[in-house]
Amino acid sequence: MKTLTVFTPAYNRAHTIVRTYESLVKQTSDDFEWLIIDDGSTDNTKELVEGWISEGKISIIYIHQENQGMHGAHNTAYRNIKTELNTCIDSDDFMPEDAVEKIVSFWHTHKNEKYAGLIGLDVMTDGVLIGSKFPDGMAETTLQGFYAGGGTGDKKLVYRTDVINSYPDYPLFDGERYVGLAYKNMLIDQDYTLLTLNEPLVVVDYQLDGSSYNMYRQYWRNPKGFSFYRKAEMQCAPTKKRQFMACIHYVASSIIAQNSKYLQESPKKLMTLLATPLGILWYLRIRYKVKQNAMMEFRGNSKR
Repeated sequence: MKTLTVFTPAYNRAHTIVRTYESLVKQTSDDFEWLIIDDGSTDNTKELVEGWISEGKISIIYIHQENQGMHGAHNTAYRNIKTELNTCIDSDDFMPEDAVEKIVSFWHTHKNEKYAGLIGLDVMTDGVLIGSKFPDGMAETTLQGFYAGGGTGDKKLVYRTDVINSYPDYPLFDGERYVGLAYKNMLIDQDYTLLTLNEPLVVVDYQLDGSSYNMYRQYWRNPKGFSFYRKAEMQCAPTKKRQFMACIHYVASSIIAQNSKYLQESPKKLMTLLATPLGILWYLRIRYKVKQNAMMEFRGNSKR
């Protein structure tokens, strides 16, 4: 059996996932399989993947499902992974040619039951590091601990499959398509640490239609998902400051969701009460940004 599963959630990304495939074909180690979760694509993703499977250059597993959002695709991926390790490479990203080799070799050398897996670096397409490296002497960390200590930038997580599957699935809310993927990361941080690998494991190419560029819209369209995430963050965040920030966001999402029982349902009731005025202000900012973006899109479309 292979050691690593690289899984890729895909939604109408036939124009970018080709690059992901090409990077996997070029890997210096074949100790992996590629699991593609097609989250309801309406483009030619299926035909592309079927062609790659026919080529037989790498091991590919393809699963199509109705659109559930990124977190729903992750749920499906975790249920179908059989390898010891797994990592997510998005459909607009790709891996350096030696990434699989580095992951597998590093893990076989240093693995221990106390580690949930390992964490490596993200770089941009021009090779520029995203955020900061791990400090010298930091052999292990938690994700939250790294950021609480001043670390910055997206990082690539490689988890043990048995560990990540021992925690609850991401919840699905009717009419919504977003729950923060860091939900599981936060839970795992409470029980395990991660080995640090100061090597680039993914090349990131942020898309204009991706989540990173549409967060205000995500807030507005998925308030139940965000409320759920913020309640978990209140309990898992390593600092009082981060917990209070989670309360502010929770209040705003609760207003959008029209949840009048938000205070009763909060795991940090007093902190949430104190955060309510700022939560109202944050809600007003989200509403303004959503309306502003909608107006800009309308004007852009009317000029075409």
